[in-house]
Amino acid sequence: MRILVVCGAGASSTFVAHRVNRAARAAGLPYSAFAGAQASLPVDIDAADVVLVGPHLVASLDAIRSAAVPRGVAVVPLPDDVFSDTDGTRVLALVRAVAEPDAPVASS
Repeated sequence: MRILVVCGAGASSTFVAHRVNRAARAAGLPYSAFAGAQASLPVDIDAADVVLVGPHLVASLDAIRSAAVPRGVAVVPLPDDVFSDTDGTRVLALVRAVAEPDAPVASS
């Protein structure tokens, strides 16, 4: 599973991608997250199975979906408090809900 994390310039998405990669490794999942900027989305989207969209790009969500859906790429808006997910497990759970809809949900 290839996960593109998109933000405005690619800086904050880098932090989220690193955290998701760490959480995926800890869970033994073959997921790979990488960061991208809104400007590089037309190129980066072809390398992704899922696009995580930073909360500050909510106004661009429809355009991102329009580019992603025809390619079979799922789009997941990230919550406003995404940066408080310091270990990446909450974001990983969002990805898993899309990628593995029939998987059991772990309780906290």
